[in-house]
Amino acid sequence: MRSLFTELFAYNDDCNKRLMDTFRAAGDKVPEKSRKLFDHILTAHHIWNARLSGQVPRYGVWERLSADVLEKVHEENQILTGKILEGKDLSEKINYKNSKGVLYHRNIGDILFHMVNHATYHRGQIATNFRESGLEPLVTDYIYYKK
Repeated sequence: MRSLFTELFAYNDDCNKRLMDTFRAAGDKVPEKSRKLFDHILTAHHIWNARLSGQVPRYGVWERLSADVLEKVHEENQILTGKILEGKDLSEKINYKNSKGVLYHRNIGDILFHMVNHATYHRGQIATNFRESGLEPLVTDYIYYKK
């Protein structure tokens, strides 16, 4: 299971880096909604990492990030997720509160799967938003990554 998550977070890393490159290349043409969704991908990943490692998150779930910190936040996310994958029992259950303060009790493996699935979902929304804005969307399908 650990090797699967390592592969999925490598896929996540690749997609996010290519999306940042796409945003840089498109410049001012990047739709505001797409940037908002990408910021959310990064801040949500950050929040889940904080929950899993017992830290206090620095960002809110829909907090806007400045363009100059995107790569830094992404890299910090990947590094901390790697440490979680190496050092945690994936069947261990943790307690956490969601952004509305509701208490949950979930195992780490389920949370890690949610993190990847959540990012994939929102990258799909970004692709749709790009297409609706007349821009060519980035292909981020897992099977494309595995080519």
